[in-house]
Amino acid sequence: MSTRSQRKRLPSAFPVLDESLKPIHNSVFEANLKNSQACQQRYSELMKKVKMGGGENAVKRHTQRNKKMLVTDRLCMLFDDGYYLELSPFAGMGLPYGDIPSAGCITGIGQINGLWCVFIANDATVSAGTAYPITVKKQLRAQDVAIQNRLPCVYLVDSGGAFLPLQSEIFPDKNQGGRTFYNEAIMSALKIPQVSVVCGSCTAGGAYIPTMAEETVMVHRIGTIFLGGPPLVKAATGEEVSPENLGGATLHAEVSGCVDHFALLEKEAYETTRNIISTLNFELPEEVEEVEEPLHSVEELMGLAPCDYDHSLDVKLILSRLTDGSKFQEFKARYGTTLVTGFARIYGHQVGIVASNGELTHNASLKGSHFVQLCDQRDIPLIFLQNTVPSELNANRLKAQASMMTAVACASVPKITLVIGGCHGSDSYAMCGRSFDPNFLFLWPNAKVSLMAPGHSAALAQEDDDVEKINKRLEKESSAFFSSGRLWDDGVILPQDTRKVNLFEHHSSPPLTRVSLGNRRMSAASVTAEV
Repeated sequence: MSTRSQRKRLPSAFPVLDESLKPIHNSVFEANLKNSQACQQRYSELMKKVKMGGGENAVKRHTQRNKKMLVTDRLCMLFDDGYYLELSPFAGMGLPYGDIPSAGCITGIGQINGLWCVFIANDATVSAGTAYPITVKKQLRAQDVAIQNRLPCVYLVDSGGAFLPLQSEIFPDKNQGGRTFYNEAIMSALKIPQVSVVCGSCTAGGAYIPTMAEETVMVHRIGTIFLGGPPLVKAATGEEVSPENLGGATLHAEVSGCVDHFALLEKEAYETTRNIISTLNFELPEEVEEVEEPLHSVEELMGLAPCDYDHSLDVKLILSRLTDGSKFQEFKARYGTTLVTGFARIYGHQVGIVASNGELTHNASLKGSHFVQLCDQRDIPLIFLQNTVPSELNANRLKAQASMMTAVACASVPKITLVIGGCHGSDSYAMCGRSFDPNFLFLWPNAKVSLMAPGHSAALAQEDDDVEKINKRLEKESSAFFSSGRLWDDGVILPQDTRKVNLFEHHSSPPLTRVSLGNRRMSAASVTAEV
């Protein structure tokens, strides 16, 4: 019997960034800190509203009358130590058709028996689990995360079906309701495991989510699956039938065979789900034993988050508060200095960093293109720190920026984008904006996302009145919370929580660089090598 040799990473010999705050930084730091505190207050207010779900009455109806667990309690029972990373918690807030807390479903990533899994969990306290257009968009985004990162997906289904008044935005188009089922089929073809827990209603199209999953668990009395419920049966046939007899757990476990596991109680359902995950043929990712914390306080990031472009400090001040041991091996330090590129480690995992430090000039773009291709060649994940100029009309850099865009689009390594300031114009594309399909994209609360920043539209407006109207609109629509409400990102995170991605407030948390590498499925060769 031989044991497989353990892989060992090359030791890090990166130099330390000596980036202490200086007296010259004080005025800008204080202005940024004041703005960050106001943004954090707004963040806390919105988070409190989101955590209330459908409101006090809806929560009582869900738990007392319907005898069901809250979605957050379900997730705590499902995941190791009850911890998980929630994606896009502000999705659904501030929409034209009203506030839909968490878009009516919670999505994210957590570990089940040590294995990273994506989850999609309906919150039936929000309009009884009704699916709005933003709900569908959020569910599709979670499936994209599972596909892109090759992560198993767990569905906790408790849905009342589509919101009919908005059916034209839910049903007919390519990336609307039916895409969920298409994705399930594609994920199955890609050998991405999918497990479903029916812990509430699965009506109409929602009935296909559990029936297309590889394994399904159904809870007695509270779980139902049918295309048309008892009212529709009575209207069509005149027959009265109970939900349990029409599509309950007993029927589907013993007669139709639509579900694979019968659970008497919800607690049993999540224990069964954890057991199912333990049967998957995956290797767990490597664990890092010791992690160096940054030499400088992460709390200082609050004063380094720019309130506007003119209050941007050297991005190396931010890097020294994000990387392990404040270490950073810079690449092309003297060339294209408005873009900082180099290597670092975050929670022990090597990453390539591309960070805005001014305008994305011709030389900076060529440098960025070179570095992105270098990381792609070496299979090193990329992290982009984006803070682009408010408006940009310089044509001299077009060819170089096009080269960088091509390099970013074609890079096959995991990419994570963090907007630390502005996200404007074509510079944002080269810095791996949403349209360039990063594995994850997060915003700091101070971030601005718009074609051009508020106050910089005069060159395109015809009259002074137009300038004022456009600037007011830009001020509203460029907010990080406006963006996150429409799911243009994967969530707003506080600057001081960046290293842990706001994952476990009081827990040592793994970074998303590890998640984006995915879990590795055991092959026959790897099993043979163990023996």
